Amino acid sequence: MVVRQGLRALLTTEEDIEVVGEAETGRQAVEMARQLNPDVVLMDIVMPSLNGLEAARQITKQMPDCKVLILSSYGDDEYVQRLTEVGATGYLIKQTAADDLLKAIRDVERGKTVFSPSIASRFQDTRKDALGKTQTLQLRTEHLTSREAEVLQLIAEGQTNKQIAFELGISAKTVEKHRQQVMNKLKIHDVAGLTRYALSKGIIKANAELKLS
Repeated sequence: MVVRQGLRALLTTEEDIEVVGEAETGRQAVEMARQLNPDVVLMDIVMPSLNGLEAARQITKQMPDCKVLILSSYGDDEYVQRLTEVGATGYLIKQTAADDLLKAIRDVERGKTVFSPSIASRFQDTRKDALGKTQTLQLRTEHLTSREAEVLQLIAEGQTNKQIAFELGISAKTVEKHRQQVMNKLKIHDVAGLTRYALSKGIIKANAELKLS
């Protein structure tokens, strides 16, 4: 909330930038983007209900002209590499200076691809290392469908099949089917393991209430 308020305060000082909406969850961000049709969506990676990368994938698929700029505390190669896969136009770390953030927003709106300087060089190296570590890290998540990725996140957030069914508008039986497919594909067969996996991938944040035993 504090970060979002700070961003709004910064952006509203610019005459050529209008903040048309704010979302608390990834799912809400997708719905608001669909309704408001913004030029640029500024998105964090770790968001409840639907993580930022999956939300970015859905937004760019449904609205190809909408640009998504990821703003996150994560600078790992794995996240950067996945940018092109989900259709995001840029990736900035949260330590980015205000002037650089404003410039990045304007640049992505014009169709440019933007990275924080500390990430740009690593992104080039990662793309060249097609058979290296980064690709290996991705293999276990790439073969999950969009719906399975959503179910994985909601399971890791501690929701029951019934709660997930209500959240996604599907039956509990369908949720259970997706749960089993996720477990089989990831070769992880308990909720604690799925939660650890989601934490390791930055899909959810560490929380004192998470029970991993």
